[in-house]
Amino acid sequence: MKILFVLHYPPPIHGAAAVGLQIKESKVINSTFDCEYINLGTSKTIEEIGKRRLVKIFRYAGILAQLCRSIIFNRPDLCYFSMTAKCTPFYKDASLALLVKLFGIKVVYHFHNKGVATRQDKYWDDFLYRLTFKNTDVILLSKKLYPDIQKYVDKKRVYYCPNGIEDVKVMQTARRDRNTVELLFLSNLMESKGVFILLESCKLLKQKEMAFHCTFVGATGDVCEHQFQSKLQELGLENYVSYVGKKFGKEKEELFAIADIFVHPTLNDCFPLVLLEAMQYALPIVSTPEGGIPDIVEEGITGYLIPKKNIEILTNKLELLILNSELRTKMGSAGRKKYEKEFTLNVFELQLNKVAQNIIKK
Repeated sequence: MKILFVLHYPPPIHGAAAVGLQIKESKVINSTFDCEYINLGTSKTIEEIGKRRLVKIFRYAGILAQLCRSIIFNRPDLCYFSMTAKCTPFYKDASLALLVKLFGIKVVYHFHNKGVATRQDKYWDDFLYRLTFKNTDVILLSKKLYPDIQKYVDKKRVYYCPNGIEDVKVMQTARRDRNTVELLFLSNLMESKGVFILLESCKLLKQKEMAFHCTFVGATGDVCEHQFQSKLQELGLENYVSYVGKKFGKEKEELFAIADIFVHPTLNDCFPLVLLEAMQYALPIVSTPEGGIPDIVEEGITGYLIPKKNIEILTNKLELLILNSELRTKMGSAGRKKYEKEFTLNVFELQLNKVAQNIIKK
């Protein structure tokens, strides 16, 4: 059985690209199917995402040429698309998917993002959604994400496959022996990830005289380093907060290992892989009930889900965890067990493999 995977893989590094690379390198997938891969991304850096640049047109033309060669000369049994949900990236992805459907090849869309429901009332988008989703199967990361596409896709055509990540050998640290509790934020510096909300919360923690330090890790996005540092000075947090830039491999693992609490007060997310990484390291998580996050973070068991933009509640939950090391340990342990049961890379690969076989045979 032949599968053409049209998906994102690095560069740049983001959630969908990380999953795409996992699929591309999966022994389970590649030993089951005759696979071909096309990189769907037209952005090569985080800064390029969402910006109109002439070079992207040439990259898109290259993707189109690869796709045409594959569907004409290789004729896959299934074409897997890592579909973007809205706006210009959706128009790009939809045009490619419709071309494949025109050749009578079965298509499945795997969404690692959301936003269809925010555009479905616009005439042109509604028309394209109807055309693109017609008689097509869809893979979602969580049942909580189905309302985003329910206008266009019957439940019978939806499969669920939560992301998973490769296990790492967790470094052992004496977290309880430190007087200062380490908070960790790891994502791109973007307002939608709750960067400024967490900084405001850190200001309140400082006023409450909490013994803490918060490390921000990640590439700059719509928040540049100058803006971030200016905000630190404005809030008087120079001795409480650090920004260390992008970290990978062992350096990133060391930051997880020394952390006590993982904080992700996101405003717009789907199924953040970074939360699974935090669970690997047995960290209690404070996040928001955004997208499929409630499937990852169990309220009061593996962490807390706070209302979006609610700085006061975020601060209260962080204060509770800062003052209670036993609670941190208990929640972190529960998170580690949940990760081992539901979110390992092997679980993800086997589930995706099963879904793909079912769609081809259907």
